[in-house]
Amino acid sequence: MTTWTSDELSRIAEADELEMAPLRPEGTLRRPVPIWVVPDGTDLYVRSYRGTDGTWWRTARASHEGHIRSGGVDKDVTFMEEADSEVNDRIDTAYRTKYGRFGGAYVDPMVAARSTTLKLVPR
Repeated sequence: MTTWTSDELSRIAEADELEMAPLRPEGTLRRPVPIWVVPDGTDLYVRSYRGTDGTWWRTARASHEGHIRSGGVDKDVTFMEEADSEVNDRIDTAYRTKYGRFGGAYVDPMVAARSTTLKLVPR
């Protein structure tokens, strides 16, 4: 399995948003949408603000593949659903820390969307 370089990891982790373009069933990329991204150690995670109703999330979950762009990094990725409760606790904290300046109206839905946590793995 491929891992993020330290440069890629820090550039994406420091960026406010990530452009997410999941792969559709017929093999084309969805139009990119801006989402929040947080690091946990040497991994990167995303969640759907709209929970399981998020269109990009449903597409990503079905295909497990897509493309991201953030902090000058442009990369094909695999989406993995493997965040246990301990990892999700750390991701909750990471969202509150990184995005707390936007207030609870935005951060609280991200923390509540634990079931939509996806790990981004570079391809």
